[in-house]
Amino acid sequence: MAKSKRQIREDEENEARVSEIMGRVRRMDIRTKRLVDDHLAGSYASVFKGRGMDFDRVRNYVPGDDVRTIDWNVTARTGEPFIKTFTEERELTMILMIDVSASSDFGSSEASKRELQTEIAGVLAASAIRNRDKVGLVLFSDDVELYIPPVKGRSNILRVIREALFFQPTGRGTNINGALDFVNRIMQRRAVVFLISDFRLHGDEKELQHKLSVTGRHHDVIAVGVNDPLEGDLPDVGVLRIEDAETGEMVQIDTGSAKVRESYRLEAVNRRNRISAAVRRSGVDFLEFATGHDWVPALMNFFNKRRARK
Repeated sequence: MAKSKRQIREDEENEARVSEIMGRVRRMDIRTKRLVDDHLAGSYASVFKGRGMDFDRVRNYVPGDDVRTIDWNVTARTGEPFIKTFTEERELTMILMIDVSASSDFGSSEASKRELQTEIAGVLAASAIRNRDKVGLVLFSDDVELYIPPVKGRSNILRVIREALFFQPTGRGTNINGALDFVNRIMQRRAVVFLISDFRLHGDEKELQHKLSVTGRHHDVIAVGVNDPLEGDLPDVGVLRIEDAETGEMVQIDTGSAKVRESYRLEAVNRRNRISAAVRRSGVDFLEFATGHDWVPALMNFFNKRRARK
């Protein structure tokens, strides 16, 4: 059956869209590969490799052994003290948790927050894959939108980039706590977890602190905050009607008023400080990046500090 002109036009538009998407995915893949080659080739392995410990076997307790390694189940069953022994775990699992709520699409520079999040995730995934580690992906908004179980292989980098950049979520809000609960349920073994979000919370920072603390006891968690400069500093452009991307709430702001601009700036600073304090009190490392700025030096500095701590 011959296609109608409308069907032909729709097919052509779909092909053009697919071509555009794949072009952007390939360009971002090339850039992330170059960043890994130029800056992060050895840093990832030196910071994360060998931090996990894999159970090996049990053996009889001898004086001098760490009593914290006693296997109480075997000890109770045999009537003699046994301890667990461990070997260094060389293969790690990385979980990339990426916030795809509506606010992530905002950007006042060449790149949106979501594009910056994707680039960061692509670099981290490429670093892990190069070291023969597994990489999994969790996309979340006000619910978990997509889960890709951890796998190896370079093709997984392309999939991470594609989904992180183009996945269309059904939700608009941000529920980090629910996403952390999901990771805690599905990941039984210790993993390196990167939580990448703009942290536009509509809830209690103390609850976030608690959830991060719980996850941090089981996994190596690094929180990555991605912001846009315009979110903290309004330009003087007169009266604006601003919509909250996640709630749809409309607010009218007179940016021509220096008092209004300063109040807006202080509120943004206070919000970021509350989030930063909650994350750090949880015992989790916290990185912050902004669109329109070179974020690689800050990531390298973070790796160097963790290497020194290790």
